[in-house]
Amino acid sequence: MASLPATETPAAPMTDVPLMPPVVKARHVHRLFSSVAPTYDLLNTVLSFGLHKRWRRLATDACHLAPGGVALDVATGTGDFALEARRRVGPNGRVVATDFCGPMLRAGGKKLRGKAAMLESDALALPFPDETFDAATMGFALRNVADIPQTLSEMARVVKPGGRVVQLELSRPTSPLFRPLYALYFQHLLPTVGRLIHGRKENYAYLPASLRAFASREEVAAMFHNAGLRDVTVRDLTFGIVTIYAGTKSAEGGAP
Repeated sequence: MASLPATETPAAPMTDVPLMPPVVKARHVHRLFSSVAPTYDLLNTVLSFGLHKRWRRLATDACHLAPGGVALDVATGTGDFALEARRRVGPNGRVVATDFCGPMLRAGGKKLRGKAAMLESDALALPFPDETFDAATMGFALRNVADIPQTLSEMARVVKPGGRVVQLELSRPTSPLFRPLYALYFQHLLPTVGRLIHGRKENYAYLPASLRAFASREEVAAMFHNAGLRDVTVRDLTFGIVTIYAGTKSAEGGAP
């Protein structure tokens, strides 16, 4: 995610954020997640009908982490992905969780309780040496970064050759029968539920807007290849409303 400028920018409708200039988008996304941090976990569970936990478990499976491994979770939010990684690497492994939003990190710290090192940092410039981690993950945040190719390149950079980069992200449903129902839920019901829990409907108008502006599955897979990742897989879950993207870093460290 782009670093935030020192000066404030005027508020704008959340539906416009995905199309904003990168630095302006970063500020608005930071403001959104700062405001929802206290209720973020509850909303995730309610809005996904509890499925987000299963989705993360399956995405963590794609990391191929072994006991004693070292994992990085970028844009960790409240740390759910980092917690899954911790279960895989065990007591002799290490997990680092980063996010550019301090309130989200603080909320995650209460859950992780020292099971991961937590660091406030920019996804576009990860503060780690090359080839540090066995796997790098990101959950439901690729839509929010200011520069997707740069984010993937940074994640690939800090992963060891043969290591894995895994993204779990919302997608547009593939089923023509399910698509209208999902659109009704995502564009109308979801913001209403967000208002009931959090008190601000407009924050959740950003979610459908960000998905409409997001890259296609094919485009994301191509970005994985361009970041130097091979054996790229695209796996849809739950009628295609979420997708796991995974790739392995080339031994040469460059684009295959």
